[in-house]
Amino acid sequence: MSLIIAMAGKGGTGKTTIAGLLIRFLLDKDMKPILAVDADPNANLNEVLGLRVENTLGEAREGIRDGVPPGMTRDIYMECKVEECIVEREGYDLIVMGRPEGAGCYCHANTLLSRSMDRLCGNYRVVVMDNEAGMEHISRLVARRADILLIVSDATQRGIQAAQRIRDLARQLNLEVKKDYVIINRVNGELAPAIKDAVKAAGLNLAGWVPEDALISRYDSEGQPTIQLPETAPSVQAINEIFEAIIPR
Repeated sequence: MSLIIAMAGKGGTGKTTIAGLLIRFLLDKDMKPILAVDADPNANLNEVLGLRVENTLGEAREGIRDGVPPGMTRDIYMECKVEECIVEREGYDLIVMGRPEGAGCYCHANTLLSRSMDRLCGNYRVVVMDNEAGMEHISRLVARRADILLIVSDATQRGIQAAQRIRDLARQLNLEVKKDYVIINRVNGELAPAIKDAVKAAGLNLAGWVPEDALISRYDSEGQPTIQLPETAPSVQAINEIFEAIIPR
């Protein structure tokens, strides 16, 4: 079975950047093929990876309203539309949930993503799912199974509390999560003892922390894909050490 790694965390923690660096780590370790899934309606994993996305699942779901071509079942037609949404690159593919057209909820696109995951996962050695911020994606059961749940937090008490709530909800919903970890991102200097104590009190598994990195801010401001950060970047070195310790190979 595929190794499924699901990302979670409150907004603004750098979750998507870490998801991109995880994909880079997996490529460097030759853990291919990889399926990168952007399950956030406000999709930007493709920007971290430096990819252009032409079609999203949200658009595919809306397109079914135009009707199914003669001689084709609805399910087969939707499978074809899903295939059109896959962006292929050397060693990995990307699929993006995206937004539906106009007003409305994301339920239909979400359902299509869940069904697509069931069918696609078996074709890949590793699946990295970058979920939307907060807890809603967990309650909607988009990621029904995860070998590793990576919860990204900032170095604040509120961030640790949010990470604990996400972890607790995943457990309350009896999701098939084998291991869960918290990664604390954008740390200035050493991680404060008060934050370490908060992590311990919350019963969270601390995988490690990533330092504040001016290079990431520069790449973001210049529109450069952060997956292309140099190996010498402090953030890359720190996150690679974390991944070495927690990603089974």
